[in-house]
Amino acid sequence: MPKITLVALTITILALVQFFFFLQLVGMARQRYNVKAPAVTGHDVFERYFRVQMNTLEQLILFLPALWITAIYAFVAYYWIALIGACYLVGRFIYQRSYVADPSKRSLGFGLSALPVLALLLIDIVGVIMLWVRSP
Repeated sequence: MPKITLVALTITILALVQFFFFLQLVGMARQRYNVKAPAVTGHDVFERYFRVQMNTLEQLILFLPALWITAIYAFVAYYWIALIGACYLVGRFIYQRSYVADPSKRSLGFGLSALPVLALLLIDIVGVIMLWVRSP
């Protein structure tokens, strides 16, 4: 298996485990702050946990396909994929901790997870343009 595929698999699994962890935090916050399902409002701190989960889901929809498209291109080294993926994962954890503590301080975590998505999308766009230019 090519190393770039192994790196993409590892980052994908870690991102999914991270999302599952955020789901668990929402469940615990629901109990702690007595927010009965299916309600998604009722206590400020619960709502912060819930927003982190939903924002992470929104990011995953962009991150995972962009990651795998980037992994297809031969011009991208596996260590760049690893670095971009690690930045995304760390950014999500920083976002989670800062948003729950004080939503106004979420910018660093958001940036550290949004910029990798943007980088992957740019690589994907360049890659597909290169493929179109080289195709017969």
